Amino acid sequence: MNKLVMNFLLIEGYVDAAEKFYMETGTEHIDLTTVTDRMAVKSAVESENVAEAIEKLKVLNPKILDTNRQLFFRLQQQRMIELIKNGKNEEALDFGKELLAPMCEENQSFLKDLERTVSLLAFESVEDKPHLRELLDMSRCLNIASDLNAAILTNQGLLKEANLRTLVTLFYFWQTLLLDLAIYPVISRTTKFDYVDLSALS
Repeated sequence: MNKLVMNFLLIEGYVDAAEKFYMETGTEHIDLTTVTDRMAVKSAVESENVAEAIEKLKVLNPKILDTNRQLFFRLQQQRMIELIKNGKNEEALDFGKELLAPMCEENQSFLKDLERTVSLLAFESVEDKPHLRELLDMSRCLNIASDLNAAILTNQGLLKEANLRTLVTLFYFWQTLLLDLAIYPVISRTTKFDYVDLSALS
């Protein structure tokens, strides 16, 4: 059980909690520096500072982006988007020509995304253009940060998701399958025990 909890704390990046948990339980010690560095990279992307994230990642492990060109392109595309959002249109165009265009020559599947990004420069507002508006949405940064975090974990020989999260997901999956078979104490996602007459649901 201690290993399960420690795995959760490390994968999710709760460094301080992991350190305290180790001191209290004596669970096998793991170098927390790599966790701190990984979370710093993730946080930089979430803060819309991709340039900083890439520099930190080069220190952590530069091979990650060399072996995942699609992720590297998405990061560089996000850098261009950040420049456009900050009104640095000329710099954004130069960045696209110098860094993104050559990547599109290597992989034609990137071209459509680059064209979509360049299209942001043609409009003062993209509120009525969902296919462009989504490029500026914060959820995009969060998705890239999550994918980059997963890539780092994989490179470090760790799972992309904490074992505890996987177990909880499986638990609720099997609990749902049993809804039509019996009346039993149902555990809700609020972690409270709710005794529900499931026959009323049929």
